[in-house]
Amino acid sequence: MSQSTDKIILGIDPGTVIMGFGLIHIKGSEMHLLNLDVVKLKSDDDHTLRLQKIFEAVTGIVKEHKPDEFAIEAPFFGKNVQSMLKLGRAQGVAMAAALNFNIPIFEYSPKKIKLSITGNGNAAKEQVAAMLQQILKFTNTNTYLDATDALAVAVCHHFQTKNTQHGAAKSYKNWNTFLNDNPNRKA
Repeated sequence: MSQSTDKIILGIDPGTVIMGFGLIHIKGSEMHLLNLDVVKLKSDDDHTLRLQKIFEAVTGIVKEHKPDEFAIEAPFFGKNVQSMLKLGRAQGVAMAAALNFNIPIFEYSPKKIKLSITGNGNAAKEQVAAMLQQILKFTNTNTYLDATDALAVAVCHHFQTKNTQHGAAKSYKNWNTFLNDNPNRKA
């Protein structure tokens, strides 16, 4: 994994009807929003055709923005096995597109992403979006929550790698130490 202080991270919130993506640029200790959006897929298209469109969309995003790292929301377990299978395929296709460009891939659980952004692993999507607006200083442009979810994956990855040294997570003795080391996380 690149420890460069200048890198682009692509975050993906996979979906079979709407796939969110968010890109951040890390330069030194600064984090900037590059782009966030969604790829809309036709729900009446054949599932394999949607997978092809996901692959093509991720390939296009990678070619345009040249990310150094790729972060994706890991599978979650639900009651509908068919939905989980389709989502897993969408995740795999998005990952394959990144692997085509030799981009390192990192997965984060939905709970870890929410905890990293809001401090609450059970936060609502709207809470995550609001916190990202504060962290990255952007205003809501009526973008789908899938886009801010994808952005949250990228930011979570940055926080995880920023606070990791030699594979061990950095620990803090109290909130003041944490806030001193992470001034951009203050509300």
